[in-house]
Amino acid sequence: MSEPAIDYAAVFQALPGGVMLLTPRFMIADVNEALLWRAGREHGQLIGRYLFDVFPDNPDDPDASGVRNVKASLERVLATGVRDTMPLQRYDIEAPGRPGVFEERYWRPVNAPVLDAGGRVVLIVHRVEDVTEIVRAGALDRGADRDRMEAELYTRARELQEVNERLRQAHAREREVVLALQEAMLPAPRPVGHHRAAVRYRPAVGALNVCGDWYDLAELPGDRMAVAVGDVVGHGLDAACVMGQLRSALSAATLVAAGPAQALEVVGLYARSVDGAESTTAVQAIIDWTTHTIAYSSAGHPPPALLHPDGTVELLDRATDPPLGARPEHVDRPEAHAAFEDDAVLVLYTDGLIERRREDIDVGLARLADALTRHRHAGPEELADALLAELLLPGGATDDTALVVIRL
Repeated sequence: MSEPAIDYAAVFQALPGGVMLLTPRFMIADVNEALLWRAGREHGQLIGRYLFDVFPDNPDDPDASGVRNVKASLERVLATGVRDTMPLQRYDIEAPGRPGVFEERYWRPVNAPVLDAGGRVVLIVHRVEDVTEIVRAGALDRGADRDRMEAELYTRARELQEVNERLRQAHAREREVVLALQEAMLPAPRPVGHHRAAVRYRPAVGALNVCGDWYDLAELPGDRMAVAVGDVVGHGLDAACVMGQLRSALSAATLVAAGPAQALEVVGLYARSVDGAESTTAVQAIIDWTTHTIAYSSAGHPPPALLHPDGTVELLDRATDPPLGARPEHVDRPEAHAAFEDDAVLVLYTDGLIERRREDIDVGLARLADALTRHRHAGPEELADALLAELLLPGGATDDTALVVIRL
């Protein structure tokens, strides 16, 4: 005898704790009966509305921080795909039927992601436990010592929130400095000869998860172009400085090297003398329009993608070696060649474009190939924008992303 099917919608409504389903834009998708009862709201007053429009901070409380704290937690869930349990929050809400009148309320919130098959956060489960009565009972019935303890805990929680906010602001200022340095060191988008190319850099979500990635394009004699991307391990100012050194070294080596393998060998030797350059990955391709061939070599980097005019995608993965400076002794790096037809597209990128937490890299490469095939008729600028829109997580990636798209 088969087991009866579980009515999960009925289970959701019967949950004893207040639960709300939010979209990645923090719009309310659904609520259960327990939350409606605790909040004193009707179902139609919440569905389809922005969370913080329905539950704003108390405008009469200058210290109100409920919106800021809850929003920060939700953004962490979007960025990491990991559950976030919040400390006790005072978050006053408007009294039912009394606009502008706020009731003092205390909550214990937990925010948990719902992921799709690609690892994207498609919903956030926002569960709240109303502990207002417990907090008040502690103040009224458990004596002066317990009352002082509750007040001390609440004060310490407020102080911790203030410290976290100051740290966030300091990190935000440092992030601005790092991004300005990154912008100054990376070449500005410009035409390379008569060839159509598009470049993109997207910083990661988070204060300092930026500036390990770079790209570079350069014209070479004989209707040739050198294009490269790389990824320094680490983030922040140190990574930005290492990135600038390695990008400049590779750009200089390209002008005198016999090909991309030799250029990466030179930079690999140089990387051994640069603190923080260990395990940097990079890939370089030299495009020759006279012979319609691409010479390439990779130092532990994800493979470039060659989109042929018929929509098939070829991953250039036949010349991959360990990252820069990883070998204790010098070994010649491999180099391979691929042929292309007019109107093909070459795409180089860093791992932020394809990698997802708890997902095999082949899944991300397949996702990239599918997007390239579907957008194969787009120009470089439109294709670059489409790839970022489709492949980066809705709440932003946890690693920065560099992308180069060239129509051949």
